[in-house]
Amino acid sequence: QVQLVESGGGLVPPGRSLRLSCAASGISFSIYNVGWYRQAPEKQREWVATTTIPGTINYPDSVKGRFTISRDNAKNTVYLQMNDLKPEDTAVYYCRAYNVLIGSNYWGRGTQVTVSS
Repeated sequence: QVQLVESGGGLVPPGRSLRLSCAASGISFSIYNVGWYRQAPEKQREWVATTTIPGTINYPDSVKGRFTISRDNAKNTVYLQMNDLKPEDTAVYYCRAYNVLIGSNYWGRGTQVTVSS
């Protein structure tokens, strides 16, 4: 059974940092692209960061320069370091592992991040 488990969310004031983790079981992250997404209340889920199998990393402009995605294939874990958090970063953050070639796509259940003073 495949599971992606996110952790590290919480309540922080603006300007602080959090590091999210996504730990996988049942699959090896080494053969998956892994992305972070977020969904704020009454908004659509949006892409936050991706690390691909070959090592390409991409971010949308909204988080570029503040967020950093990294992976540790030995620990089967992907991280999202979030710095200089803003109230508009408040959302549930989800981890996704996908491999188009083998037709696999998995999501975690999310972790809540709240940025508020």
